[in-house]
Amino acid sequence: MSATIRPHLRFSSLPKFRPRLHQQIRQRRAYGDIKPPHPRGAPGRPGPTGRPGQRQPQYGVWAPKTRIAVGVVFIGAMIYSMMTEEPSKLDAPSIAERDLLAKRESGVTETSPMRLRMEEFIKEQQKEIVAELEQIDGKKFRIDTWTRENGGGGISSVLQDGNVFEKAGVNISIVYGTLPRPAIEKMRVNHKAIDPDVQSLEFFAAGLSMVLHPLNPMAPTVHLNYRYFETANPDGSSNAWWFGGGTDLTPSYLFDEDAIHFHKTIKDACDKHDKSYYPRFKTWCDKYFYNKHRGEARGVGGIFFDDLDEHEKDQENTFAFAQSCLKAFLPSYIPIITKRKDMPYTEKEKEWQQVRRGRYVEFNLVHDRGTAFGLNTPSARVESILMSLPLTAQWRYMYEPEKGSREQRLVDVLREPREWV
Repeated sequence: MSATIRPHLRFSSLPKFRPRLHQQIRQRRAYGDIKPPHPRGAPGRPGPTGRPGQRQPQYGVWAPKTRIAVGVVFIGAMIYSMMTEEPSKLDAPSIAERDLLAKRESGVTETSPMRLRMEEFIKEQQKEIVAELEQIDGKKFRIDTWTRENGGGGISSVLQDGNVFEKAGVNISIVYGTLPRPAIEKMRVNHKAIDPDVQSLEFFAAGLSMVLHPLNPMAPTVHLNYRYFETANPDGSSNAWWFGGGTDLTPSYLFDEDAIHFHKTIKDACDKHDKSYYPRFKTWCDKYFYNKHRGEARGVGGIFFDDLDEHEKDQENTFAFAQSCLKAFLPSYIPIITKRKDMPYTEKEKEWQQVRRGRYVEFNLVHDRGTAFGLNTPSARVESILMSLPLTAQWRYMYEPEKGSREQRLVDVLREPREWV
């Protein structure tokens, strides 16, 4: 505003408002509800509501001594609480978290926990086996990588409707989890190192599982699985451990030379470590892969073992044995499938293959412990577990092979397991 207008707006020209204004200021002082003066209201300058040269009133803090006293008491209480309160305990990292950190920091070496070494080994073998099978079939496997919420995961490699294999799967799975009390009590039967007083226990499981179902009924189905299981102490150290696994051949039409070659290759792998292994594990295989409700074995056998822990041999030697067995797969099976994949066959022989595959399915769904364990594991990947089932199978009512036929000869061998080596 101009200087000619400003004098006419002074409060002196409006006397009826002045008493009310002073009353409001006194009330605000009493309750501390007053804002600091505007910078333009400095001494010697006209303020927004004052005369030129009028000093604005200075407003203080309400009850300053009381506020200081309250602040001192509050801060003292905080310091006392910090000094006397027990520190909160953080949850210890899980073995999945420990292993992930170890792989990031130093990778996997010979001094790494067996969990990481087994995982690395089966991943290497999966790649090698898939590459060899793709050369034989001419088609590529579908590769699915998946993870588990509690740690771990897997890689499923599956081929369907191939040139040689009707269905083939080469899967690895890495499982971290927690065993409940009932599972701990059950496992302690074979593993006394497990603490009987704990209510839950962390565990780790890793394995490679493979099933190949060829198109040609003259070519045998083959199964393989090698695995490692470990329970862990709260600090992440190993509590109990064991290896398991095996492999077996399931032909629809029996060629003795195939069974002999398969068993001899496996025996050679076993003999490198312990000459008692092959006869023990061959007998175990004949008993395990047995359809009790049919009164016949699933196939012509191979080897099977489970719960191999420190009572058998030390961890390094047992790991070396499992490695030898898994590495023996390609030389045990590739010569057989190469020889049989292009043989001629009839519709009747294909029909027999379908019937035998039905028996294969019966064993896997009724008797196989691995299938049951997988399906009962929380967050299980069902598609990978049931990968072992053939693409096609048949159940014919009261189907019996002709006496003296090749089909009947196979059934006779399945009812009375033989020594092939």
